[in-house]
Amino acid sequence: MGSYCGGWWWRTGLWAAVVLAAAAVVAGGNVTYDGRSLIIDGERKVLFSGSIHYPRSTPKMWESLIGKAKEGGIDVIETYVFWNLHEPKPGQYDFSGRNDLVKFIKEVQAQGLYACLRIGPFIESEWTYGGLPFWLHDVPDIVYRTDNEPFKKYMQNFVTKIVDMMKAESLYASQGGPIILSQVENEYGNVEAAFQEEGKAYVEWAAKMAVDLQTGVPWVMCKQPDAPDPVINSCNGMRCGETFAGPNSPSKPALWTENWTSFLQRYGEETYLRSAQDIAFHTLLFIIAKNGSFVNYYMYHGGTNFGRSGAAYMVTQYYDQAPLDEYGLIREPKWSHLKEMHAAVKSCSSTLLNGVQTNISLGQLQQV
Repeated sequence: MGSYCGGWWWRTGLWAAVVLAAAAVVAGGNVTYDGRSLIIDGERKVLFSGSIHYPRSTPKMWESLIGKAKEGGIDVIETYVFWNLHEPKPGQYDFSGRNDLVKFIKEVQAQGLYACLRIGPFIESEWTYGGLPFWLHDVPDIVYRTDNEPFKKYMQNFVTKIVDMMKAESLYASQGGPIILSQVENEYGNVEAAFQEEGKAYVEWAAKMAVDLQTGVPWVMCKQPDAPDPVINSCNGMRCGETFAGPNSPSKPALWTENWTSFLQRYGEETYLRSAQDIAFHTLLFIIAKNGSFVNYYMYHGGTNFGRSGAAYMVTQYYDQAPLDEYGLIREPKWSHLKEMHAAVKSCSSTLLNGVQTNISLGQLQQV
């Protein structure tokens, strides 16, 4: 490691190399993975990602937002897909204006970044109805997010619609496009137990349904410890370097799909302030303690809950304390501090991804 690399890690109180996990590589077109990292075109990657939601900004903002994220050392732009915006009535779709998902992903591609598409289609995201269309209420015998045939029918229709759109525009990495990851469902592990055996069956179905769409890139399920192979289980939270139990298979890498840069805010509540130093420390802890190789900041730009799109009691400013504020202006010191940290990690990436971890005690509460 060079002096810049070593100096930065010592200043943050962290210094390590990590274990190279011996595991079979899982095929996925130009994107594969093993127990250490995603592998893109045969190369291991440490990837920093930032969530920017296309409907929470305007198309005129997208180029600037993505450009500032790139300048800040971001490699991947992550976004949810908003079912209730795109299918306001059954079988009637809207991908215009702020809903133009294809245009957004193509802007990511134009700036040389990767994309992570979190299709859900239940997304939560402090969004009205969690992204589910309200017309689902009118479907006879429907029960949401469980082993229920009416729900599964409409969910599969929408997920297939999005995947087919991305394929038609050659936007998956397997086609030469920027999308290297897709997500199905969202934090279902929080509620799975309430559905008992039907919940488990639903997880199995959702994973198989997604994989069978043959995108050529891996799928993830966040906060889903029992994500079926080959779907990767990932962590959400502020301290995944402490809380993440790890991948549920030695052949899967450690991914952090939501590193919260602030926190959701309801009317009447105080703004949650998370320091740049705390974000950087826990990011590095995840990379070291959990052999992490993919960290997504949720949000990198929160933007605006326009109209009545926010969930109950949510303010219109969404994650305004992110590295880019509601208007897309750089918020310091978060943006610059994280940019410096990204550069330091990248300068060490070969050692991090291929080195052997050694821990040496320096005394009480200190180790190298």
